[in-house]
Amino acid sequence: MYLRFGKRLVDVLVALLGLLLLWPLLLALTLLLAVANGGKPFFSQRRPGRHERIFTLYKFKTMTDRRDAHGYLLPDAERLTPLGRLVRRTSLDELPQLWNVLVGDMSLVGPRPLLVGYLPLYNERQRLRHRVRPGITGWAQVNGRNTVSWPRKFEYDVWYVENLSASLDLKILFLTVGKVLRREGINAATSATVEPFRGNGV
Repeated sequence: MYLRFGKRLVDVLVALLGLLLLWPLLLALTLLLAVANGGKPFFSQRRPGRHERIFTLYKFKTMTDRRDAHGYLLPDAERLTPLGRLVRRTSLDELPQLWNVLVGDMSLVGPRPLLVGYLPLYNERQRLRHRVRPGITGWAQVNGRNTVSWPRKFEYDVWYVENLSASLDLKILFLTVGKVLRREGINAATSATVEPFRGNGV
């Protein structure tokens, strides 16, 4: 019952309330990031959602498009602006995804939506993560986020799908607040952003 009706109802109500209450902050961040990023305050990218249906995910843009002399993008750490670092550390870059939740692309809680290019790399068990809507936060995020390995992260995702309940979602939301306040797990151990998934045999 919760999965069919309650979860979606909670998503819509919380996302709508969040957008209404946070609009001054959203507007301020949009203007500041537009200045910092050359008029581009938002990052958008196609991601796979429930049943691997592709949708457009929105985030605040925390990195510039600076390139080297050969036209290649500079490393992530060099493209992060001071404002971008602050927005990432406080997880404010995720706020535009409330719109994704409101329109039904995402849920407040669920496996994070990853790159479309990863779809052919999953094994059958890992593909189970797409049985539910992806989330702004999830079980993997409160158990290490970007500091845990890809296999472990996928196990957390599948465990969530197999044990989904209202009480688990509430627990994840509660733990997420603590993680954000403590700014834990934002970066991977070896880079400013998470290392790409290269498949199970790599």
